[in-house]
Amino acid sequence: MKTIAFKTLGCRLNQYETDALASKFQNNAYKLVNFDEEADVYVINSCTVTHQSDHKSRNFINQANKRNKDSVLVVTGCMANNAKEELENKDEINYVLENDNKSALYSLVEAHFNGEVKHPSQLNNDLFAYGSTEKGFHTRSMIKIQDGCDNFCTFCIIPSVRGRAKSRPFEAILDNVRSVITNGAKEVVITGVNIGRYEYENYKFDDLIEAILNLDGDFRLRISSLEPDGFGDKFLGLLSHPKMTPHLHLCLQSGSDEVLLRMRRMYTIKTFKNTVEKVRVIRPDFNFTTDIIIGFPGESETDFTDSCDMIQNMEFGHVHTFKYSIRKGTRAERMADQIPEKLKTERSEVLRGIAEESKLKYRSQFVGKTQRVLVENINGNVAKGYGEHYIPVQFEAENIKTNTFYDILVTDINNEKDVVLIGKPA
Repeated sequence: MKTIAFKTLGCRLNQYETDALASKFQNNAYKLVNFDEEADVYVINSCTVTHQSDHKSRNFINQANKRNKDSVLVVTGCMANNAKEELENKDEINYVLENDNKSALYSLVEAHFNGEVKHPSQLNNDLFAYGSTEKGFHTRSMIKIQDGCDNFCTFCIIPSVRGRAKSRPFEAILDNVRSVITNGAKEVVITGVNIGRYEYENYKFDDLIEAILNLDGDFRLRISSLEPDGFGDKFLGLLSHPKMTPHLHLCLQSGSDEVLLRMRRMYTIKTFKNTVEKVRVIRPDFNFTTDIIIGFPGESETDFTDSCDMIQNMEFGHVHTFKYSIRKGTRAERMADQIPEKLKTERSEVLRGIAEESKLKYRSQFVGKTQRVLVENINGNVAKGYGEHYIPVQFEAENIKTNTFYDILVTDINNEKDVVLIGKPA
């Protein structure tokens, strides 16, 4: 039995694609091992959103090469598109597999072991030919509904490495969801690059979500990262559906309208606030999480303060902060008033402190309340999972099973490393 190890960086879409690829290999007699072990095949599903992402990808390439020099090393993901020539010139890398061909990874590896010489460009380039994820790395089953983006934000390289927006056929998505539910999935996560722009024939994003919610089965539906301009009244109405989880990751990026304009974002602070307020009128404890870019070109102290104020006013459940990183070929690369790295770091520390306070304040409201927890892993008699608001919960109990729902009464918060809710079976 051959062994294969994966390392995934970046977004949920990469995570989904790795899960599906890992399932494909395991269904064909490969053994999945940890990335820090010796393996016959190493696959690095890379990210290139920031310089830090590139740096991490290069480190993992070096680590894989040191572990087993006779292994097959494949680098795929967004860095494979953005730095293809550089990576193809590295002797230690056997194959550089761009995003368009990623779904054909198994065919490429099998051809290699069968002594066939096959260039990645000869492979199938179906963006949605990934199959199921029943043997992946996550309890939650991710479903890819689209790929690519047409927004062309001035800081973002994704349209260059993922291509223009493409939507998966409507019925194929529903068949995929039915399949994972039949195979026991309890939580389905919708993923893609810009999922709010889903459009296939006469179907829009809200039509798709409505159809999934109306499927039979004991499952809940979660939406991954969503652009704030992807909302309509129909979708807002679906957020109160009993199968819909009360959590959305809305990508804010900045609390300043001036910065949003330079970023070429398709919304204003007012419209963002109005969206959050509309949802919280229906459900006051709805969890909004977000991304903030710190130190975008021309960001003034006032702009930065606006971002800090926005975090406090919106009471985000979690804020993922990034220091702005120049990406070659983007409009922002050519902008004046680039912010010094030292100032970016200083602002990051301030904003992260405010974000942690916001997280603690938001999650504290659940003490004394019940969360429906989907258990993901068990250590002894301690179970860990996520409640419906996408907050980590752990509890002690006997005879616990993974991939099972438990109603847990939250009794305390552990804030030593992360804000984890502590509870007991209700």
